[in-house]
Amino acid sequence: MNQWQNFTKGFIKDNPVFALFLGLCPTLAVTTSAYNGLGMGLATTFVLLMSNLVVAIIKNLIPGKVRIPTFIVVIASFVTIVDMVLEAFVPDLHAQLGIFIPLIVVNCLVLGRSEAFASKNNILSSVIDGLGMGLGFAFALTVLGAVREVLGGGTLTLIPEIAEFNIFKGDGMLVFILPPGAFLALGYLIMLADKLKKKMY
Repeated sequence: MNQWQNFTKGFIKDNPVFALFLGLCPTLAVTTSAYNGLGMGLATTFVLLMSNLVVAIIKNLIPGKVRIPTFIVVIASFVTIVDMVLEAFVPDLHAQLGIFIPLIVVNCLVLGRSEAFASKNNILSSVIDGLGMGLGFAFALTVLGAVREVLGGGTLTLIPEIAEFNIFKGDGMLVFILPPGAFLALGYLIMLADKLKKKMY
């Protein structure tokens, strides 16, 4: 697999949400809007990218018996940085994401890529993998958030030019803002992603 394929696989073929079903807890919980989804996705992308980089650098220095605890410490360090930066510079988003920022530490996507890929590959491949899978995760959360926001409230606040435009001219379908709507919207998006993947691959 070349580096370009390694980067793009996270968007459709091996998308963490639509294909691998990883990180579904924050996916379903924070995607009440595209803005929240994008924020959570980018925070996870940073942690995934940096943890893959560090794990790829120190992999030969880590004793096998403490491999997983070491990965968790590395991940937790970058999650702490993200948490503090968001609280300082984007307090509204930090408040919206809440407990799900610290929970990035135990996100199976981040730990899984560290264990399954970064610990077995070179630095460049690990960085590309982290960036590709992270952006694929951010893409999935943003799309899901946008679908839920548009159907649930009729607006799309991520785009300022149309933030105040309401496609329903009133209340939307409230169920899509509630937890059951997250499962419903995700199910349809998984179906569409699967059909697209079959056409492309």
